[in-house]
Amino acid sequence: MKTGTEDTRLVVLRGPSGAGKSSVARELRERLGRGVALVEQDYLRRILLRERDRPGAANIELISRTTRFALDQGYHVILEGIMAASRYGEMLARLEDDHAGLSFYYYLDVGWLETLRRHATRPQSAEFGADEMRSWFDDADRLGTVAERRITQRSTLNETAERIRREAF
Repeated sequence: MKTGTEDTRLVVLRGPSGAGKSSVARELRERLGRGVALVEQDYLRRILLRERDRPGAANIELISRTTRFALDQGYHVILEGIMAASRYGEMLARLEDDHAGLSFYYYLDVGWLETLRRHATRPQSAEFGADEMRSWFDDADRLGTVAERRITQRSTLNETAERIRREAF
């Protein structure tokens, strides 16, 4: 069953912890103004459900339903999170298949040392450290079932947000 309309846009931002997904998503939403829903994996999984990231976890379906609800209400959606391909890939592929509008998937390709550097500047730096981040880090976590556009760590926040704005909206 189709979700959204021909006019809605779905932007998915994936990448390692500390890559800048949340910053890019918030900056992009700010540039676009009203009519854009921001769906954050961390908020739904860690805050709302207080759930560990594991296969088949409830947050996966909640992310899908939240995204679909917003699209069906006529909102553009920016969906961001690590969303490991092994656990979220099927759901993300279904979102693309079911979306009546255009979908844009981006992978923030940021190396290990750069994620550590960026993490040190975040409010969450006190919540978890390098050891936990290392266990989550996978620099080759591409979806395979969905074409993802690669954004390298050389792209600044401003350049990344502007690129996505131009390409998707």
